[in-house]
Amino acid sequence: MPILKGYRPQRNQSVAIRKGGEMTGLLFIDDEEGVRRSIIRALKREPYTVYTAEEGETGIRLIENEPSKITIVVSDYKMPGLDGLETLARIAAINPEVTRILLTGYATMESAIQATNEGLDGFLTKPFDNMELRNKIQDIVIKKRLKQFVSDQVYEEIRSDPDVMNPKKQKVTILFSDIRGFTKMSEKVPPEKIAVFLNDHYFTPLGEIAYLHNGTVDKHIGDCIMVVYGSPVSHEDDIVRAIESAIDMQKTCRAISKGLEKTNGFRLRVGIGICTGEVVSGVFGSLRKREYTAFGLPVNIAARLEKMAKGGEILVSGMTYEEVSHHFAAERMTPAIPVKGLDEPVPIYRILGPKAST
Repeated sequence: MPILKGYRPQRNQSVAIRKGGEMTGLLFIDDEEGVRRSIIRALKREPYTVYTAEEGETGIRLIENEPSKITIVVSDYKMPGLDGLETLARIAAINPEVTRILLTGYATMESAIQATNEGLDGFLTKPFDNMELRNKIQDIVIKKRLKQFVSDQVYEEIRSDPDVMNPKKQKVTILFSDIRGFTKMSEKVPPEKIAVFLNDHYFTPLGEIAYLHNGTVDKHIGDCIMVVYGSPVSHEDDIVRAIESAIDMQKTCRAISKGLEKTNGFRLRVGIGICTGEVVSGVFGSLRKREYTAFGLPVNIAARLEKMAKGGEILVSGMTYEEVSHHFAAERMTPAIPVKGLDEPVPIYRILGPKAST
């Protein structure tokens, strides 16, 4: 059994069960050796490097020494010295992005409320069934990573195959949306009104549209929204859903804008750019800020098309439109745009709407 560098398998020391390749680090803290052995057996076939510790202080030191390797911590509640809640709270202060799960045989309402108040990600009880434990840990980890930016349908597909979260190259369709004239509009408006406008009348309704079409809301950059279709889960109709999302977004913005102009003078005119191509996608970032994102040439082109689009317009790249020209009516825009790294300029189409069914 390989030992974690710097530690020996003595009392109050940590042991690591390593597997080949880059694995997710999972630390299990429990003062009972039998329970620790049960966890090792339960997770033997799972994609984790499993670390164990006999008490909270040892687990905390391990996190301090290996902050980027351990992303999941499961801690027993009742232990000598620090209890599980105190241990997980101190671990969060070291790395707030760690997934923290409390394990206890004292499954009382009081301890569950305490766990919730501490902002823990999950709550498990003893005794545990190995299969149930594996599934529960997997479920908690995926929910923590994805609950803010994927639809329930996409989440269920990831839950059945968590490997789709691993960084990889894949073909996706990228959508960028941005409010026209937002800077000028916001110059004379109090910050609290700007927050209400963005959150209630822009980010929320357009985000819901993206979710309904199984898009992944990648990020908000100022008043810009980036949505990815085809990552982490890909489908044959990713492009269709992206453009349908854009059409629904423009309809929604027009309706919202009419109401806003009557009440506070805000206007919601949005430009949208869409591009399809191969990107690198996965979870990237630092210890304190990690996100599921995509980067590559299609992202840059979609962002450029969004900047070119006028309020109410949807501009798509030529490659994107060619794949779905039988679904949507569009007009060719001139000139095509030159893109660094490409020999030929990128053709642009302005989406007019769905084609009438014959």
